[in-house]
Amino acid sequence: MKEKPKILVGDKIVDEALEMLRAEAEVDVKRGIKQPELEEIIGNYDALIVRSVPLVTEEVIRKGKKLKVVGRAGNGVDNIDLETATQQGVVVVNTPDSNSFSAGEQTIALMLASARNLPQAHRTVKEGGWGRSRYMGNELYGKTVGIVGLGRIGSFVATRLKAFRMRVIAYDPYIPLERFKRFGVERIDTLNELVRQSDIITVHTPKTEETIGMIGKEQFQIAKPGVRVVNCARGGIIDEGALVWALEEKIVASAALDVFSKEPCTGNPLLEFDNVVVTPHLGATTYEAQHRVGTDLARYVLAALKGEIVPNTVNIPCLLGEEIDDMRPLLKLAEYLGKLYYQLERLPVDRVELCYSGEIARKETGIITLAFLKGLLSPVMGDQVNLVNATWLAENRGIKVCERRDESKRSGHVNLISVIFTGNGTKVEFAGTLAGDQTPRIVQVNQYRIDVIPSSYMLFVGHIDRPGVIGPFASALGKANINIAMMQAARKVKGEESLMILNVDSVVDEATLAKLRKLGGISNVKVVNM
Repeated sequence: MKEKPKILVGDKIVDEALEMLRAEAEVDVKRGIKQPELEEIIGNYDALIVRSVPLVTEEVIRKGKKLKVVGRAGNGVDNIDLETATQQGVVVVNTPDSNSFSAGEQTIALMLASARNLPQAHRTVKEGGWGRSRYMGNELYGKTVGIVGLGRIGSFVATRLKAFRMRVIAYDPYIPLERFKRFGVERIDTLNELVRQSDIITVHTPKTEETIGMIGKEQFQIAKPGVRVVNCARGGIIDEGALVWALEEKIVASAALDVFSKEPCTGNPLLEFDNVVVTPHLGATTYEAQHRVGTDLARYVLAALKGEIVPNTVNIPCLLGEEIDDMRPLLKLAEYLGKLYYQLERLPVDRVELCYSGEIARKETGIITLAFLKGLLSPVMGDQVNLVNATWLAENRGIKVCERRDESKRSGHVNLISVIFTGNGTKVEFAGTLAGDQTPRIVQVNQYRIDVIPSSYMLFVGHIDRPGVIGPFASALGKANINIAMMQAARKVKGEESLMILNVDSVVDEATLAKLRKLGGISNVKVVNM
């Protein structure tokens, strides 16, 4: 009986999530575990689940000899050493989708509260006043909202605000145009241009070196007078000092903030402004979000332990949940193309160029390239390589990887992945596509045009194109009790070197291979195991 994986839960998650984990794994719960104990015991576990603590340091990851997955209940991963996790092939997953509804709704709630002066009016009425005229606000209808970051929460907010009949524009240089079109959002090429056009600005980006202070004094100086700003993402993305200045200068009509550079935000000068609506980081604070965070994370961790691709893997290119099923055949095709190289050529490679043609050129190709690299390296590195560390391992082997995109169809294929390998003065080219039923097909090996379905056992046979060569080869396989499932021959010039590819039903043993290689007209026989 296969041994169950062991999971260490280092912080609080909902009971239902624990039940899901215990159904498939041995689970130890140590809430509030201290760093020394974590380093001491982590070597016993296949997966670790944390919140913002404990710290998953380089030391923890390197001592986790069995560690395959680190799950973060929530969004940020500041407490996890992603670089070391990636190098060690440890999958890091989090649950940003789980609180997307709550964070998106909080954004819209604050936007409305700010535009209609609701907190101030509420306070006045509670204190016995009325004064309706003091709280004249603005409609959202017909206004332009500028969204900085069109990821999960940004796109959620965009779709809801379109229901208010707002003009929705967004700035996100890392999101393909197709995603803007999907949500009916107008793409703006620069942050400053978005600021110039927006009546309301809302930010939905992660907090990185690039995004800290990205909306500062320069942006407020070019903003529309009376602009409103909302931040339910991370404190510090909007420069708080610059925001104070913009409020004092009456450039900003109001601000609505759920997050701050320092939390709790005691003593923050923004609290002195009556037109600043504040909440104590409530974005994910709903019963529903906390339940989803736990159960989603449990599901992701269990799937990752089985080697499955899961949404919200932090250290590989991200796919939305609904995109994963669509991408699986392409990932399989890319891995097959990678696996072919070292099995056919057995030559060092220092440069790989992938060209994505047709509809695939509009997709998130980063993860497809990772699948290719995993396939390329696995014949020589075995289980050591996975989607997480494939790029790092390729770089360490001196392999430069380049990508090109071409949205036009090549050779009549709706989707085509072409790969050119160079190294040691040689150049090798493969190409593959998906059939109508989404079955991967190899359609090119160097100059040979073919149409082959990859399978577990394959023979690639170089031979002279003449009568009496293929028949004896097939007979020799039959005498060895090896059944041929499919066979295809391709040639460049009649009577010259040609390529024959066979899918067989079982392993071809060394003795049979030796006999095959001695047959007349056969120049080489190479075994490929997919």
